Amino acid sequence: MHRLPSVPALRRCVDRWAVSPRALDVVAALSAFGLMVLDVPGLARADNSLTGVTATLVLAAGAATLVFRRRLPWLPYLVALGLMGWLHELTMIQFALYSIGRYRGRRAAIAATLLYAAVAYGLFQTPGWPARHGDTLSDFLSLVVPIGVLSAGVGIAAYRQDLVRALEVQRRGAAARQAVQEERISVGRDVHDLVGRELTVLAVRAEVLAVRARGEAHQRDFEELADTARRAHLMLNETIVRRADRDTATPGLEELAALAGESERMGSPVELTVAEEAKALSPLRQAAVHRVVQECLTNAAKHAPGLPVAVTIAVEGPDLRIEVRNPLPEDPPDRAPVSTGTGLLSMEERVTSMGGTLKAHRERDEYVVTAGLPTGLTR
Repeated sequence: MHRLPSVPALRRCVDRWAVSPRALDVVAALSAFGLMVLDVPGLARADNSLTGVTATLVLAAGAATLVFRRRLPWLPYLVALGLMGWLHELTMIQFALYSIGRYRGRRAAIAATLLYAAVAYGLFQTPGWPARHGDTLSDFLSLVVPIGVLSAGVGIAAYRQDLVRALEVQRRGAAARQAVQEERISVGRDVHDLVGRELTVLAVRAEVLAVRARGEAHQRDFEELADTARRAHLMLNETIVRRADRDTATPGLEELAALAGESERMGSPVELTVAEEAKALSPLRQAAVHRVVQECLTNAAKHAPGLPVAVTIAVEGPDLRIEVRNPLPEDPPDRAPVSTGTGLLSMEERVTSMGGTLKAHRERDEYVVTAGLPTGLTR
């Protein structure tokens, strides 16, 4: 006989589901339906061939498409346009435009808002359709346009906050992995120093005993013991020292393309230009370039999400120049993005420690970070 889940287990399942994205989508669908169902008496009286029951079913089916707003945000949007043209229903379009802005970003939200305004204008030109919404075009648009702009704007703001939170989680995860890796390397080196010393002592003692036992029956055993200790020491070097060197390999210019790709996936396209001469830099200088570009892309994603970033790495005589530019957003967020405030200082310390300079400033409508440091190349 199948046992029913206990009350605490059922409560835990309900709690997990309540904070899941699917639960939020269901709440959004129910909220839209609850607001639209208030119009059912008017819809039943209108000349649209619907009764109270059929109007309720139509609105319920339309609101149900909001459950798919994360994966298919254009589905509830198209349904909302259909409801607006057929039943003069404007509630659904608010949820749909917010969903497009939230899960597809600024460009999609702007396109959807413009299409919505165009469809609304076309419907206004339909004789008798918008009589209840206003007697003039200005009256009608004063109701229709702000609905779309406000909903899409709130969705875009939420999309930006999602990007910032995702980036912050990624940075915290990277920092945690780096800390764990450094601790492992530290432990590995301690093991190498302590155990390696003991193995060396063991090999030396075994060799001394082999010399003392020369001509005796145990001489061969002592020689084998010394060889075993030396092999163990070599294996220790192979497994710890070389692995630590691989794990701590400094990132170079080759990894800049991966950084650009990651930034593009977060919504900020990157134009990357790297001089061929820069590839001859030492690993230490390449690591400095990588860290500067990484921090600049992180700051651009937080403060100007969705805007393009131009990264230029050039060799000018004995100096290397790093320049990162991104446009300033027209509407910066009211609340500053989550930030530790140490990124710029960390970049400056890394560059100045190598004899270079770093400058970050606003230049007209762009934010520009410029770093220069000696290449160390002989010509």
